Amino acid sequence: MSPETNSFDSDSERVELLRNVADDVRGESSESKQVAALLYRVSDLYDPDEETSPRDIYLNMREIVRTKEE
Repeated sequence: MSPETNSFDSDSERVELLRNVADDVRGESSESKQVAALLYRVSDLYDPDEETSPRDIYLNMREIVRTKEE
């Protein structure tokens, strides 16, 4: 994270790594799909083509968990 802008710097290697790990952990269980979704969302922080924040990711994942619980 860049201290002066309080934003995440673009990092294509990190994006690729996180998305590869997400692909590896995704399985048939809903839990593994949730972990994979979280990793993809976190990778968006470092993708220059995406606009998201840690708060956006938290809210999105919270909604996914709530929906699953109902």
